[in-house]
Amino acid sequence: MAPAAASPLPPLQPLLDAAAPHTILKLGPGCYAGPAVVRHPLTLDGGGKACIDNGGRGTVLTIQAADTVIRGMRLTGSGESFDTMDAGILIEADRVRIEGNRIDAVLFGIHIKAANDALVRGNFLRGQPAPLNLRGDAVRIWYGHGNRIEDNNIAGMRDITLANAPANTVRKNRIRDGRYAVHLIFSPDNIIVANDIAQTSTGIAVLYSDRARIEGNRIHHVRAEAGAALAFKETSGTQIRRNDILHCAIGLQANSPLYGHDILNIEGNRFAHNDAALYFYGDKGGHVLRHNRFEKNLNTLTVSHANATRGHVWEDNTWDDYEGFDRNGDGIGDTPHELWLYADRIWMETPMARFFRNTPGLELLDFLERLAPFSTPERLLMDPRPRIARRPKSP
Repeated sequence: MAPAAASPLPPLQPLLDAAAPHTILKLGPGCYAGPAVVRHPLTLDGGGKACIDNGGRGTVLTIQAADTVIRGMRLTGSGESFDTMDAGILIEADRVRIEGNRIDAVLFGIHIKAANDALVRGNFLRGQPAPLNLRGDAVRIWYGHGNRIEDNNIAGMRDITLANAPANTVRKNRIRDGRYAVHLIFSPDNIIVANDIAQTSTGIAVLYSDRARIEGNRIHHVRAEAGAALAFKETSGTQIRRNDILHCAIGLQANSPLYGHDILNIEGNRFAHNDAALYFYGDKGGHVLRHNRFEKNLNTLTVSHANATRGHVWEDNTWDDYEGFDRNGDGIGDTPHELWLYADRIWMETPMARFFRNTPGLELLDFLERLAPFSTPERLLMDPRPRIARRPKSP
């Protein structure tokens, strides 16, 4: 006798349509079939035991009503189409709250489309197994403002992307195994604070997005050759403060300003154990770097050419390779800290020479040029007030 066919999942849509507006719809344990659309405001509560399974096609749940709340649900099994941007949740209304849900086996996680003031908090997001560039975004905001992305656990997806989306907040998320952890494109006035980012190709990328505030993030083990913990292009008025940048290929990468107002304020950050703490490229300088700590980096500063750092302001930074003294014990070096370009410029200007970076041969050549320069070296930076550790007081 042939086994009985599995019973189809009960559809969720009739339950949503039958619920009165502004009420709480509590689902019993088990799975319901998607896709489903929320057309009037309500709270959908799965109690951590209910799920919506879309069977590998389309978007699982679409929200078209403002003030809707989705919590305690599992949403799984979206389609794989980038054309239709198949997602776990599509938000098309204002003031939606997505809290405490598990979203997995989806192309895009949460897509906020022309919607404002959403709260996406405390969710667990995992994508479909796919090569990095064929994954969808964990969270995508397109033409939305006032949205908050907070305390989410994200891995195995592509980016948190904000496109043409000003004045949003990305806070306290744990992000692993992605492309860009956070990606801003033409999105000014965004706040990115207190996130823990690791094992991504690039940490936070800010492109043509002025007045960002990037503060208190911990970005570590971002090791892709072409990536950086922090990457900026044509961005002005940005505050980069109190971030920990550890064990990355490049700590901070930025083009030098094309215009006088395209300035980065880089203050109070720690750059430690990176291949290159800073990389600047372009025609002229102008960024402001104050009160940063540079510790045990393979290279403190790399450039496309010497002009890329002219005009930068360096003040009160701590340098572990400072060669001066602090005779009065006030924590400020008696002489400026300077960094010069010697033979180490070879691997910066000639890509094929990068293979020999830090090899004995190139190190010897660099040593000999410092001892007896073959040509006049160019100065990359001068910090007139380098900070150094205070000497312990005698008992």
